[in-house]
Amino acid sequence: MGAVCTAIQMATQNGQISIEATLSTGIKGAVSSPARTKSIKMRPQSAACLFVAFVGFVGATEWWESGNYYQIYPRSFRDSDGDGIGDLNGVTEKLQYLKDIGFTGTWLSPIFKSPMVDFGYDISDFYQIQPEYGTMEDFERMIAKAKEVGIKIILDFVPNHSSTENEWFTKSVDSDPAYKDFYIWHDGKINNETGEREPPSNWNSEFRYSAWEWNEVRQQYYLHQFAIQQADLNYRNPAVVNEMKNVIRFWLGKGVSGFRIDAVPYLFEVDLDRYNQYPDEPLTNDSVNCPDPDDHCYTQHIYTQDMPETIDMVYQWRELVDEFHVEHGGDQRLLMTEAYTSFENIMTYYGNGIRNGSHIPFNFDFLTSINNASKAGDYVDHIKKWMDAMPAGVYANWVLGNHDNKRVASRFGVQRTDLINILLQTLPGHAVTYNGEELGMTDVWISWEDTVDPNACNSDPDNYYDRSRDPERSPYQWDASSKAGFTSADHTWLPVADDYKTNNALQQLRAPRSHLQIFKKLVRVRKEPSFRQGELNIQAIDDDVLIYSRQKEGSDLYVIVLNLGSTSKTLDLTKYYGLGSQAEVITTSLSSQYIDGDVIKSSEFVANPYVGTVLVAV
Repeated sequence: MGAVCTAIQMATQNGQISIEATLSTGIKGAVSSPARTKSIKMRPQSAACLFVAFVGFVGATEWWESGNYYQIYPRSFRDSDGDGIGDLNGVTEKLQYLKDIGFTGTWLSPIFKSPMVDFGYDISDFYQIQPEYGTMEDFERMIAKAKEVGIKIILDFVPNHSSTENEWFTKSVDSDPAYKDFYIWHDGKINNETGEREPPSNWNSEFRYSAWEWNEVRQQYYLHQFAIQQADLNYRNPAVVNEMKNVIRFWLGKGVSGFRIDAVPYLFEVDLDRYNQYPDEPLTNDSVNCPDPDDHCYTQHIYTQDMPETIDMVYQWRELVDEFHVEHGGDQRLLMTEAYTSFENIMTYYGNGIRNGSHIPFNFDFLTSINNASKAGDYVDHIKKWMDAMPAGVYANWVLGNHDNKRVASRFGVQRTDLINILLQTLPGHAVTYNGEELGMTDVWISWEDTVDPNACNSDPDNYYDRSRDPERSPYQWDASSKAGFTSADHTWLPVADDYKTNNALQQLRAPRSHLQIFKKLVRVRKEPSFRQGELNIQAIDDDVLIYSRQKEGSDLYVIVLNLGSTSKTLDLTKYYGLGSQAEVITTSLSSQYIDGDVIKSSEFVANPYVGTVLVAV
């Protein structure tokens, strides 16, 4: 029986009929409201389901619902003390800027104590602030300022591994009984031909070479799925699970509003077999794209990623933050999860129908599957795929950039900067923006000599750049002063972009039209009922143009036109979504022939090359 048929047969809840249905509003849910209903034609599931169902629309009630989130890479955001490295006081100084744009909250890449081999993702103390970034008092001041201006602070939680400089690892090396099994240790194997000891398996690190490293003191190998200095924690040890839950409780107690959880698929590895061995992973046998046996892609990671226990761990963390909310009150606490995994796995991160999981399992489709050569139909397919697959009671989300991927303007072309931001801000559900994308910042060329990313440093001068994440991590461009206003120092930890004098926040705030002004307009209009609660109807009308509408019953009809192509198209928009003879331009790309406030003739709308436009019916 189809899902809708099944839902219609559900029992009543609290005296009201609960009908579970797919809503084209960015949320799927079992909701009811006698005061406000809308007729939705359901996709036929069987002959018995050819009905019109009445499903109530409930507006967002929690702070995080349909949120607009901003990722800050603290090391590159704002330096307050003149050492060339961003810090917490710099973040505090700029929180009002984020509020003025209209963001719901910001998640900070790791700020915990670290030797900075992987720039914060190698944590030596999960309960302390990295001294380069400030003190616990600075952190508390940032939390207080965030509450004052109305911005939620979300921390990057890195549970898969710790730094080898962490006290836990030191004690594990020394076989301290309380920490002996905190990490993944193994004796390795003896090569029958050479008699020499070898790593336990052929598992490779994300940063190339074996994921096993020999420790002379303990006389065993330990597992590191990232850098050698990032030892994998053993989640089959209940003490590790409890300790990491204590870390979450500690920072919730400090006032954070949630966590973005890093590298979730790596939490568990396959358990030892009956011979106390780990199996080799099968080879990809891809001699074209991955011929180097030292590369991570050389094997299929069926024993080191996406173990079933991983999902259960996410559910346990959700239960923890929900329990904290019940016990301590205040706003709900939020979980975001980072998982480059299969589409089917991502959907399970939301929950399984019995237990809840991540509020926002990051949707990386636009990062992994869409590029500057993608057709309009590709965009539509990926959007519909997510919307159709979401389980009940959750919101869609869209992530177009982060600190691990080339910048939006560099991936899609500078000319499409506004178009891509228009797409992000007008789709249903959550929007996640990486710092600088609102300005159209681009990747910075960084020489081999200046490269610091371990992923690139493990390569060579000929191949490092494609592996490097440094280009998208360059300092934020605040103004046209020295070093882009990022620091008062005469140096920065990564080079500043050459174009900072003409592309910076202050210049764009002062300009009557700019990427930032368009972005701010989008954030404001996104709060309208039709965008928060309205249906999404979307289609590609050819390879270049996609068009979609957002409307809530009784509210304005918005039509969005995106021309990905290099030629202008004259469109009769009256053919789509019931748009009348005229429409007003709410906002549009810098290179558009229209400006905000123009009233256009719908039957003769010109979609300029690489331009996105938001229209409202008049």
